[in-house]
Amino acid sequence: MKLLADATISRLRLAGSRIFPRPTSLRSLPAMRLALIAGVAAGLLFSGAYLAGASAQPRTSLDTGADLQALYATPDDIAQGKLLAEQTCAACHGANGVSQTPAIPHLAGQRSAYLFNELKGIQAGARGETPMNNQVKFLSDDALLKVSAYFASLDPPQAVAADTASAAVDPVQAGKTAAAACAGCHGESGVSITPGMPSLAGLDPKYTAAAMKAYKSGQRESELMKSMLASVVDPAIDNIALYYALQKPAKSEAPAPGDKAAGATAAAGCAGCHGSDGVSANSAFPSLAGQDATYLAAALAAYKQGTRKDETMKGLAAGLDDAAIKNLAAFFSGQEPKQPDIRKPLTAEEWSQKCDRCHGINGNSTDPRLPALAAQRADYLEKVLNDYRAGVHKNSSMAAMTHDLTDQDISGLAAHYAHKTARAVVFVTLPSK
Repeated sequence: MKLLADATISRLRLAGSRIFPRPTSLRSLPAMRLALIAGVAAGLLFSGAYLAGASAQPRTSLDTGADLQALYATPDDIAQGKLLAEQTCAACHGANGVSQTPAIPHLAGQRSAYLFNELKGIQAGARGETPMNNQVKFLSDDALLKVSAYFASLDPPQAVAADTASAAVDPVQAGKTAAAACAGCHGESGVSITPGMPSLAGLDPKYTAAAMKAYKSGQRESELMKSMLASVVDPAIDNIALYYALQKPAKSEAPAPGDKAAGATAAAGCAGCHGSDGVSANSAFPSLAGQDATYLAAALAAYKQGTRKDETMKGLAAGLDDAAIKNLAAFFSGQEPKQPDIRKPLTAEEWSQKCDRCHGINGNSTDPRLPALAAQRADYLEKVLNDYRAGVHKNSSMAAMTHDLTDQDISGLAAHYAHKTARAVVFVTLPSK
């Protein structure tokens, strides 16, 4: 994830000449110069595009193919970078690059190649209109290099303590826990054994959540359901609905008085919304297959009488007599229910394994062009992930990574990285073979 995230790089050990001749790679440096690089942090590496004089352009990829050149920062460079940071950056990003401002990232210990490229991108308009535009608008490349090297030279911030970090919630387990109060009527796993009570197992979670919220608001009339849901917040309702959607449905074993064959003929008018066999393909409409017949008959009667409000269903039920209602209920009750195509969501730990492929184990990036995420502010990570998901920040790789993230996924990922320890990274040259 290309985020202005915090990370860790050991303090720069400044030594040697200021700028080396530009090799095509670190491997081509003479042995003596390589010895100087061995103890220098990744913050001393900058994009080859800068050294070649090319201007930064708005990016739509991770740009991991650019050559990097070795560039030393002197103590004087760091001091000048510090002065500039104190004058232009500290108000938002904090003294020593540790932000105390909500949704503003830590910069201390961040990869300087990444910082430099991001600052150039902001100058080029890649981030759109932000308060940062005016801060960096007139800064030279030399100034950007020095301030990037300064932040890279700092010790990274401390990770958020585990006991104060937001816990990553497993929505399915949370839903199972919350659904315990529903078991008395709807069964332990959502398959009802109580006549007149609907089974919830295998229903589309969007439908179940919408129905629960309608009971809570009074849009659907049931004093029992309204009181049961009064203190249940919407995220918990979503978790309950997801839990039931992932449970294996089963046909009701309760008696189903009525003529199934006659019900099958009458059910032709229901297929458009509920499916020809009672298995709905639209999350706005519930599946009826295998449902308790007494419940189905009571629901149809309520629509006909208007006590359950839905103008479409009221019109369809208006012409049904008691026998036709029982026949429809018997038909649908006898159909085989099917589980919707709903996958168990990934945990924050599972999502982070995808992120770590680019951003390093536990968010400690070993690519100087990509930001480290370890110990970054959680509220900042949430903001940036939401911006990538919404397309506010344009990046094809990040758009693909964030497309399927839910709000809970984003919160969980942000908390996950916020309390990961930032690790020191030193870049060395491998000996030639």
